[in-house]
Amino acid sequence: MSFKLTDYEAYDFANRRHIGPSPVEMRDMLKVIGFKTLDDLIDATVPASIRQKAALDWGPAMTERDALYHMKEIASKNKVLTSLIGQGYNGTTTPAPILRNILENPAWYTAYTPYQPEISQGRLEALLNFQTMVSDLTGLEIANASLLDESTAAAEAMTMAKRSAKSKANGFFVDENCHPQNIALIQTRAEPLGIEVIVANPDDLDATAVFGAIFQYPGTHGHVRDFTAEITALHDNKALAVVAADPLALALLKSPGEMGADIAIGSTQRFGVPMGYGGPHAAYMATRDAFKRSMPGRIIGVSIDTRGNKAYRLSLQTREQHIRREKANSNVCTAQALLAVIASMYAVYHGPDGIKAIAQSVHRKTSRLAKGLEEAGFTVSPAVFFDTITVDVGLMQNVVMKSAVEHGINLRKVGDDRIGISLDEQTRPETIEAVWAAFGIDKQDDSKANREYRLPDALLRTSEYLTHPIFHKNRAEAEITRYMRRLADRDLALDRAMIPLGSCTMKLNATIEMIPVTWPEFSNLHPFVPLDQAAGYHQMIDDLNDKLCQITGYDAISQQPNSGAQGEYAGLLTIRNYHISRGEGARNVCLIPTSAHGTNPASAQMVGWKVVPVKADEKGNIDVEDFRAKAEKHSDALAACMITYPSTHGVFEESVQELCDITHAHGGQVYIDGANMNAMVGLARPGDVGGDVSHLNLHKTFCIPHGGGGPGMGPIGVKAHLIEFLPGHPEFGTDVGPVSAAPFGSPSILPVSWAYILLMGGAGLTQATKVAILNANYIATSLSGAYDILYTSETGRVAHECILDTRPLDVSAHVSVDDIAKRLIDNGFHAPTMSWPVAGTLMVEPTESEPKAEIDRFIKAMLSIRQEAQDIEDGKVDPENNPLKNAPHTVEDLVGDWDRPYSREVACYPAGAFRVDKYWSPVNRVDNVYGDRHLVCTCPPMEDYAEDDA
Repeated sequence: MSFKLTDYEAYDFANRRHIGPSPVEMRDMLKVIGFKTLDDLIDATVPASIRQKAALDWGPAMTERDALYHMKEIASKNKVLTSLIGQGYNGTTTPAPILRNILENPAWYTAYTPYQPEISQGRLEALLNFQTMVSDLTGLEIANASLLDESTAAAEAMTMAKRSAKSKANGFFVDENCHPQNIALIQTRAEPLGIEVIVANPDDLDATAVFGAIFQYPGTHGHVRDFTAEITALHDNKALAVVAADPLALALLKSPGEMGADIAIGSTQRFGVPMGYGGPHAAYMATRDAFKRSMPGRIIGVSIDTRGNKAYRLSLQTREQHIRREKANSNVCTAQALLAVIASMYAVYHGPDGIKAIAQSVHRKTSRLAKGLEEAGFTVSPAVFFDTITVDVGLMQNVVMKSAVEHGINLRKVGDDRIGISLDEQTRPETIEAVWAAFGIDKQDDSKANREYRLPDALLRTSEYLTHPIFHKNRAEAEITRYMRRLADRDLALDRAMIPLGSCTMKLNATIEMIPVTWPEFSNLHPFVPLDQAAGYHQMIDDLNDKLCQITGYDAISQQPNSGAQGEYAGLLTIRNYHISRGEGARNVCLIPTSAHGTNPASAQMVGWKVVPVKADEKGNIDVEDFRAKAEKHSDALAACMITYPSTHGVFEESVQELCDITHAHGGQVYIDGANMNAMVGLARPGDVGGDVSHLNLHKTFCIPHGGGGPGMGPIGVKAHLIEFLPGHPEFGTDVGPVSAAPFGSPSILPVSWAYILLMGGAGLTQATKVAILNANYIATSLSGAYDILYTSETGRVAHECILDTRPLDVSAHVSVDDIAKRLIDNGFHAPTMSWPVAGTLMVEPTESEPKAEIDRFIKAMLSIRQEAQDIEDGKVDPENNPLKNAPHTVEDLVGDWDRPYSREVACYPAGAFRVDKYWSPVNRVDNVYGDRHLVCTCPPMEDYAEDDA
């Protein structure tokens, strides 16, 4: 008997990379749900009124071999020169053990944000190392676990100073020596908030007129100066001081804290993170202890578990935007966790002596370069510097710049008659000689001939840094490789198990898609190289944007926002600028459903708008009549509405087009949050439904990995009438300001999404969406009865995620949603999204890339947990001393006497747990209250490490 694959089966076989269930398994799953075909399920789930008419089509899907060949061909159009442009971006060397064992390791790049601390101890320790490194270098007591980029951090520091300073002034002073992108982004952020930005020389600072000031250290053109006097004047007038500092320079220079600074910000890019045409890179922020509750972003702290053992966790979580909503400090959601881990490991690998040696080497090379230029008759400034100098070339500027490119070097134009040069750890004698040659100097570099320093004596650093033993005990490659492996083994990432997080789409990040990220053609470009040197990047971005426009129904895409929350802000700012252009700048009301992401109201307040909440009805849908009434009430002031589609409750609401029509009728614009685009690709387009702008989470729907909480990309798509108001950048001389430091955000991770789209093709992407909906409905159906499914459509279906109502168990058995989450760790799973968007519930999203066997394992685990709760209800087990209340169970629980009223096997090997390859939580349940009462946000003392080694 011959067997012939149907077209459907043949197609699915070709796309099993991203689609978990086999065709046979899909048929079995459909039987459980009650449908014959996948298309029948989709027809019952997605309203016909919003279905897109034309199929996605840009040619056949590529094979892996063809995709890599095509991408390499495009990448080769980028010209990788040695860029000495500086301006906050420098060449760096990623130590090979870190490159292989972190950046290219799915155990690190597939991890989720560490909201479940017990299964995140490895990355939490690495991020605590990052905070310790930053605190030491800046001389400030507390640091966060990274921000998006230096310019964003500068803007966040401004608003933090506004919140914290006792000065009643409304001005913010910006050192004219700040990097141009920092100045531009501060101005972008300040304007909607009504903050007056004063850009001038620090010598002209009027401390009485400002609530704060920011100084660049060293300055963008190389100037190194002590800001102690300016900071003292600010403090005398109840204002705060911010210093944007290069962390490598701080190895040799007096720290911001020693100058009296209140806040320090900067980029850790040159600590082993490739330039990547602009990102992703981890920015840092540090502050005095007094201001810790005003600091945006995430802070890692040290607590204890139920046995009293040391355990790490996210601290001060009440600052998080998703809890505080429009009262949030900022809308920061994505960190740059993976890049912060790399930077911290760079410091662990090199240690303080190594970091200092690198800084000294960079400075000596700059001194030799400057001396050679001066000997040839060029005027070099400033007199004292760290790694950056500016050379007066008069009318020779274009000639020298062209000559430099011919010698394989990119330099920086400064005004009309000067050239900037910034050296780095990759600078070799041949590099210096090439620069001299560009200036017409025939000279050989002799590293032994000139070892002079040109740092100001009064600013030489005398305080110690990186004193903790973690920065001293990993010199050998064997040591640091094992250290990174130990940390990775403490975590539960996507390479171990399904992470079924609703609204966070933890889907496969295919290996083939990750490979181009570290190609030098993508990773080694400075963001401000001449456009002809980035032709490959621009071809890739243009092609990706074209395909995203077809997917979304929008007319243009901006890739600048480098997180979903940044995309929200950029989208609302685009709408705001559109209203202003029409003389309707007074429109300042934004309608936001109560079920919306916490970033939505936080983003709206960042553009100076008033948030008006809209009720949800008893089915969890947006209350159309309440929406209509509030749109009418605020008609003259209505700026926009923000809608998540499918809804935050995991349902395709039938009323979405009506809501868009109401908004437009009252002069507003429609922002459709793209967080749930994984349920729409190929089936419906937000631009067709009525959206004017949407952001896309490329780190969700389009496969860029989460990396423990970042990197992310949140590009926005807009309709034609909004194109001219998309984010600009000072490098391109546009009138519209930027929202991120680099023109294209974090472009070095865009090859991931591009590869995904090329490998899947239009039909493959559509099939992925259908299977995501299939998997979610399979879970909902299989668990229905054991748990209530909180919200469904009129046809009883969910979209790509479902909400399990666990609140009844809290009433009947005193089993909290937290108990269930911790017990799932014993089963070998990361918990679904807890208590959001509805308190006391679990939101589950399996994604299309999970195979049926893994989904069945999760279902088995959840049913087992329900039975354990039933045993409490029936009085079979102690209501306080049971597997749910004591979870997670660790190896330490198995050692010594066992006095619990259930067996070790029940504790450690519940349904769904692997017997041989079981994941063991490294700590018992973490005590959050203790952690907040005893806040420690830098590495614990030596004694704790001695205990670890015992």
